[in-house]
Amino acid sequence: MAKGKYLQDRTPVITLTLLHPLQSIPVQSWSFDSESIIRIGRATDNDVVLYSAVVSRYHVELRLTNSGWEVVSLGANGTYVDGKLITQMPAIDGTVMRLASSGPQVQIKLGSGRSESRAKPDRSGFSSSVTTPSLDEPDSDTYTEEETG
Repeated sequence: MAKGKYLQDRTPVITLTLLHPLQSIPVQSWSFDSESIIRIGRATDNDVVLYSAVVSRYHVELRLTNSGWEVVSLGANGTYVDGKLITQMPAIDGTVMRLASSGPQVQIKLGSGRSESRAKPDRSGFSSSVTTPSLDEPDSDTYTEEETG
């Protein structure tokens, strides 16, 4: 019985944070604690929807494997980490990936099921499949859950 509890307590948590294009500050975050594949792109059936002309409909996937999370680039314009084009790589806590050479930046945060992000997912009042706030509107990231419903 203790073994099952141990595995349950170690449920992987991954948080993806969209960073402001100029200031590298968080604009919106999505936390996931039970998904084994997380899809990012322009299409509305992705887990994280980013509307940008350089982002593909299905741009990148994060896949949970036996050895941890991995990033798999699917987009025509590529995915970049530290300025280098990647096709597949292990997800490392704190990694910032850029969708296309001039597209949005998304930071990856990894944790365990015991982390605070699982108890209080930071979705900035938005569900994980809604569009991201426009970066042209300075107050678009300041909504609270109470204001949005």
